[in-house]
Amino acid sequence: MPNETLISEIMCLKDASLSELKAKYVEIFGQESPSCSNKVFLWRRIAHRLQETAYGELSDKAKGRIKTLIAQYDPVNNKALRPTNGQTKSEGTAKKQSRDMRLPIPGTVITKDYKGQMIEIRVLDGGFEYKGKVYKSLTAIAKEITGAHWNGFLFFNL
Repeated sequence: MPNETLISEIMCLKDASLSELKAKYVEIFGQESPSCSNKVFLWRRIAHRLQETAYGELSDKAKGRIKTLIAQYDPVNNKALRPTNGQTKSEGTAKKQSRDMRLPIPGTVITKDYKGQMIEIRVLDGGFEYKGKVYKSLTAIAKEITGAHWNGFLFFNL
């Protein structure tokens, strides 16, 4: 399938109805109709499969390298900041981890629209910066903003 034909087919599918996407999904994957009703997801999945069919899949070596990099540097799950499996705690001294793994990596800017005002918080190694002031917790910042006690993770949707 030539490049322009593939691109035009993918772009035509972008405007297709949900039922048309489901029919194309069945045609391409040879499975029963997907249970998903998300048009964007179906369109992306079909587009990926069409490109994979036209140009071929990634090599096993490339797939293995991707898995290695995700395990080593996944910023979403902070795996780069976690101790590796080889590191063990000595007996009797259970060290508390210095960072909460639910937090984004240091340097990340957390944004929130609160009552029409855009709030920006910068994640630091040992706290958070808001309006030039360093706070120890997101909860303290949420209280500063709202005047009421809030769980910081809930307030900033983390």
